[in-house]
Amino acid sequence: MKFRYTTRGRAALTAVTIATGLVLTVAGCGGGGDDDKPSKADSSAKPSKDSENEAGEESDAPAEPSVLAEVKAGGLTLKVTSAARDSGGFVTVEGTVTNGTGKPWVGAEWRGDESELVKNGGSIAGANLVDPNGKKKYLVLRDTEGRCLCTRFTGGVQTGATTDWFAQFPAPPQDTTSVDFQVGSMPPATIELSEGE
Repeated sequence: MKFRYTTRGRAALTAVTIATGLVLTVAGCGGGGDDDKPSKADSSAKPSKDSENEAGEESDAPAEPSVLAEVKAGGLTLKVTSAARDSGGFVTVEGTVTNGTGKPWVGAEWRGDESELVKNGGSIAGANLVDPNGKKKYLVLRDTEGRCLCTRFTGGVQTGATTDWFAQFPAPPQDTTSVDFQVGSMPPATIELSEGE
């Protein structure tokens, strides 16, 4: 008899746990929370060609982000779309990578050579910023367990696919306005730093 009550108790506990998990998942995926703020793209974007044709119909497609730099090597195309200083003393660099190699790409060569970075798997952990005027190299930030504060390409990038990436670095001095971004065997890309929010 105790066995039956224990089984019912476990089933009820499992149902409550699953329901709570689903509620938290749905709540975490909803909205952005910053609907009251005007977006940066709206305030500085140029009118798109779509808005000028076909009787002024508005397009539902999101506006393309501006590209600060684009480099290509080995069938990969790396675009840098943002390089913003944050108030916490770091720089967040964001962009996209497009796989044109003809086979799935996992980013293993972008994780860097340091033994601590091996556990990051295919990631952009080996990226760096170089301040040519200050003659300093800034590596991707890491947590206390050696995990990078950057994108991990879990599952890889399929042929022809494009995926977003980000990486966080210590901020160069305030008077440094541009740096060279480099990762793996990609050529360096000079990018302008902007002030974050």
